[in-house]
Amino acid sequence: MSKPMTTTRFAPSPTGYIHVGNLRTALFNYLIARKAGGQFILRLDDTDAERSKPEYADGIKEDLEWLGLSWDRVETQSSRLDRYQAAADKLREVGRFYECFETPVELDLKRKKQLNMHKPPVYDRAALALTAREKDDLRAQRPGHWRFLLDQTRIEWNDGILGDISIDAASVSDPVLIRGDGQILYTLASVVDDTEMAISHVVRGSDHVTNTATQIQIIKALGGSVPEFAHHSLLTGPQGEALSKRLGTLALRDLRAAGIEPMALLSHMARIGSSQPVELMGSVDELVESFDISHFGAAPTKYDVEDLKPLTSKYVSGLSAKDIAPAMAEAGVPADVVEPLWAAVHENVDIRSDVANWWALCRDGIAPLVDPEDTEFVATALTLLPEGPYDTTTWSAWTAAVKQATGRKGRGLFMPLRKALTGSAHGPDMAGLMPLLQKIPSSV
Repeated sequence: MSKPMTTTRFAPSPTGYIHVGNLRTALFNYLIARKAGGQFILRLDDTDAERSKPEYADGIKEDLEWLGLSWDRVETQSSRLDRYQAAADKLREVGRFYECFETPVELDLKRKKQLNMHKPPVYDRAALALTAREKDDLRAQRPGHWRFLLDQTRIEWNDGILGDISIDAASVSDPVLIRGDGQILYTLASVVDDTEMAISHVVRGSDHVTNTATQIQIIKALGGSVPEFAHHSLLTGPQGEALSKRLGTLALRDLRAAGIEPMALLSHMARIGSSQPVELMGSVDELVESFDISHFGAAPTKYDVEDLKPLTSKYVSGLSAKDIAPAMAEAGVPADVVEPLWAAVHENVDIRSDVANWWALCRDGIAPLVDPEDTEFVATALTLLPEGPYDTTTWSAWTAAVKQATGRKGRGLFMPLRKALTGSAHGPDMAGLMPLLQKIPSSV
C-alpha cells in the first residue's frame, strides 16, 4: 500500500496582514511539504464575514509571493459552509453534538463559582439535562449554540516538537463549534477541512495544544484520519516580553518596506528556536533541504528584528550587478555605470535602496567633511588633485603626491582625504570609487 501524500496547510484569517508569528507557522508547513515532495495548501479562514476583507486576502498572497513560498492551491472556508453543516449533522446523528442556551454572563458566573470552589472552570453540561419543552422555551428567547460532547478520557499523541502529550478531556470544556448566530467556529471548520483535504501534518503554535486535543476527538467522531501534529514555541521579544504588543511593527509588509530581504527573514525563521545555528541560505531550496522539525524545542523563542539587518546586508552585498540592476535603475544609475558602481560599493550597502545614496554622492558630490586641524592639509591636497576623468590608479597616485608634499602618512593621510571627498569616515575602497566621482570639491 502506497504511503499517503504529505499535505500541509497554512490557514490564516484574512482579517489583517501576516506578521512574523504567522510566518513561522506558514514556513514550517511549507518546508515539510516541499521536502517530502508533497502539497502545500493556502487555506483562508474567512468564515467571519464581517472582519474578513479581500484586501487582506490579497495581502497574504502578496507577502507569501514576496517570500517565494508558493502554494499548490487556494481554498476558502466561506465556500465550504455546506460541508461544515453536513459535519454538524453527522455529529448530531452520532450523539456528539448538543444545543446550549447559556448567555455569556451566565457562563461567566458558572466559571467564577467553580473557581471559588477550587474546581477547574469546565462547562457543567447542564444543557444535556434540558427537556425538549425546555429547549423550545429557550429557543423562543434566544438562539442556541452547539457544543461537541467530549469523551472524558485521556487524549494522547506524539507531538513532532513537544514529544508525548496526554490531556485529560475531563479537564476541558466541551468546545462550542457553532455560535448562536450560526457562525461556524474555527475548531469545526478546521477539522472538516483537514479531514476532507487529507492534511497529513499540522504545525502550529503551542497555544493550540488543548485545541488539538479536542480536535483529535472530533476528527475520530467524523471518521477521519488524525494528522501528525507539531506545536512550535511562541515568539517573544528580545527580552522575553510578549511579542503580541509589538506585532503592528512586525507585519511582513513593514519589514519589506524597511528593505529586509526575503532570504534573510526566511533563514532566520527556519532556525531560531532550534539546535541549528542561524545561517544565511541562498535559496528556498536550500532551506527545504536543511530543515528538520525535530531540532526545535518547546522553550519560548526570542525574536529581535535587529537580527535581520546583518543577514540582509550579507545577502545584498553578495548579489551580482545583474541582481541589483533594478534597484540601480530605480535610483537613476546609467546602465554603463551599474557594474563599476556595484563593484565599488557592494560591501558598503545594508539594503538595496542604499545604492541610491552612493549614486547621489558620485553624481552630485557632497560638502567636504574636514576637521579643523586638517583644513590646511586638505586645502593643499586638493591643489595636487589632477584634472579628471579619473581611473583606478588616481587615488594611489594622488595620495602619493600628497604624502610627498606634506609628509603625512597612514591614517593621518588617507582619512582626511576620504572625508573630504565622501563626507564620511567609512565607505568603499577609494581606488574603485574615484573613477565614479563626477563632482569633487576644489577647495575647503
